[in-house]
Amino acid sequence: MKSLRERAEETCKEVLGILDGTGGGGNSKKIAGAIEKAIINALLEERHRCANVALKCCSEDEDKAHKIDEEIRRVNTALIANLSSMR
Repeated sequence: MKSLRERAEETCKEVLGILDGTGGGGNSKKIAGAIEKAIINALLEERHRCANVALKCCSEDEDKAHKIDEEIRRVNTALIANLSSMR
């Protein structure tokens, strides 16, 4: 699993790649997209991690595990929708 620092460094490299040789003119949408992509990927990976933990912790009560998983999905979907609306 990547740390936030590793993700920030990767996103920085991606942004610098976008800006390389162009002076940044007209690339604000590409830069925002790169940052958004990094945030969404981090959230999706964390959602998967949380769901796996819920399933392991509640292995004796599958119904409870699935309810926790669904709540994690619901919150994640709302968060991604909010981030997407910031475009």
